[in-house]
Amino acid sequence: MLRPPETFATARLTARRPRPDDAAAVFAAYASDPEVTRYLSWKPYARVEPLADFLRDRAADWERANSPHYAWLLCLRGTDTPIGSIGLMPDGGKVMCGYVLAKNFWGRGMTTEALTPLVDWAIAQPDVFRVWAFCDTENPASARVMEKAGLAREALLRRWHVAPNLGPEPRDCILCARVR
Repeated sequence: MLRPPETFATARLTARRPRPDDAAAVFAAYASDPEVTRYLSWKPYARVEPLADFLRDRAADWERANSPHYAWLLCLRGTDTPIGSIGLMPDGGKVMCGYVLAKNFWGRGMTTEALTPLVDWAIAQPDVFRVWAFCDTENPASARVMEKAGLAREALLRRWHVAPNLGPEPRDCILCARVR
């Protein structure tokens, strides 16, 4: 059974379990921003209430044995205000990573700072043989995050992922992974 730590900290960030009462802060920081969500699998939130429901579900995931999704909210160290989110989605011996960060914090290495310890933790688990993530081919900054966090570029996945903010057609993606 994969059970990640409920919190972790880096030099500049703390990561903690989400709470439904984080919805207004998450909405304001990044979840309502069409530029932030451009390449993601979800559209920007137009209202706080559905986001609160989503955060409630992510908080409940931590209570399940063998959860399919572990999410953390990222906060600047010394604060409790979310500026992003990161998650692990276990599937047998494979673990997929996902992340999002408020636009105000782009270009500072913070996503790499949060992703690296999660990749290291996941690949160190005895039952995990592959940690992976993907991004749209038109999002090279995300590919750099994955590579700087220790994931090697493996493949171009043709027509792999629908980014609803860009249209209904599946888009080409870059796959990066770390294996043992």
